[in-house]
Amino acid sequence: MPRPGVAIGASIALLATLTACLGAGSAPATTPGTHHVVGFSDEAEVVMGTLTAPPTTRFLTRIKRGKMGGVIFLGNGWLTRTKVKQITTQLQQAACTRGEPLVIALDQEGGIVKRLAWAPPTEAPADMTSTADAHAQATGAAQALRQSGVDIDFAPVVDTPSSPNNFLGSRAFSRSRTWNAAMGKAFVRGLQQNGVAATVKHFPGLGLAGGNTDNGQITINASKAKIQPGLLPFQTAIKAGVKLVMVNTAIYPHLDASRNPAAFSSSIINGILRQQLGFKGVTVTDSLTAPAPSAIPHAATKAELAGSDLLIWGSEPAAEQGYATLVADAPGSAALRTRLAQAAGRIRALKSWLTTHGGPSCG
Repeated sequence: MPRPGVAIGASIALLATLTACLGAGSAPATTPGTHHVVGFSDEAEVVMGTLTAPPTTRFLTRIKRGKMGGVIFLGNGWLTRTKVKQITTQLQQAACTRGEPLVIALDQEGGIVKRLAWAPPTEAPADMTSTADAHAQATGAAQALRQSGVDIDFAPVVDTPSSPNNFLGSRAFSRSRTWNAAMGKAFVRGLQQNGVAATVKHFPGLGLAGGNTDNGQITINASKAKIQPGLLPFQTAIKAGVKLVMVNTAIYPHLDASRNPAAFSSSIINGILRQQLGFKGVTVTDSLTAPAPSAIPHAATKAELAGSDLLIWGSEPAAEQGYATLVADAPGSAALRTRLAQAAGRIRALKSWLTTHGGPSCG
């Protein structure tokens, strides 16, 4: 794992200084020769704020001050049809004071993971009977998300469970990698043909996992030869043009001998996902408040340096701290500044695609 360009102790001291000095957020990006705000800084662009309830005034102020480039909705049941549209409108109005929209995301898989309870998919992935069914379910989901002001669906799950006891259960399409590849591709197309960016997850696969990474540190000791077949659904989705790939936080000793969680592994992200499979879109971490990543000092910085673009957390205080960490570490690390610029460029390209496909704009 590449190390931050500043020592941990120095970073913590710098973090305290910058947090005090930058109460209004880091300096916004500007067009050369001008002084007007043109959007979010690179540090903000890669950070998703976390909402489990309607936004507070403080949260909206953080958007206006340029401290996040996107928002993720978590939790089931609270986002009614009327409420979600009101909230996304409110969030984008705050963002457009900076001249650039947010990306707004949630998990709408179908079955037990469905943030908009009233919207498609009406079936769990395991209950979808054909590629036509998967495409139709994703089309319905995309239409509901677009009407609600949501841009990204953190779906579909394309992991291939090796056992009926795998924790994913009905969230996975099946235990066949070829079926999962076909169904995942259909689901991705159903979303993206209707203006919502799809996300295949959880790379490089949790089909061999003995438990949920949200609940504990998971190590997958399988050989590379055993893991490799499970990459087929990801590869198929990438060839179909999927916009995002979510990288999980399990440890794969036979893919990365340093035993970094996947979202912190350049070997997995840059080596397998980008070089081997040819993915050019946005990488997004699984939750950085899960046990394995939450134990890593300067997790936001280390995830970025490893190749993760978009960062998500399970709580807003953690997301706020992640942004502050990047602001603190960037001045002392040319490598981090380069990575942030690269990641922010990919995220801005995604925003542009969304805008041209009926998504938000501030024009």
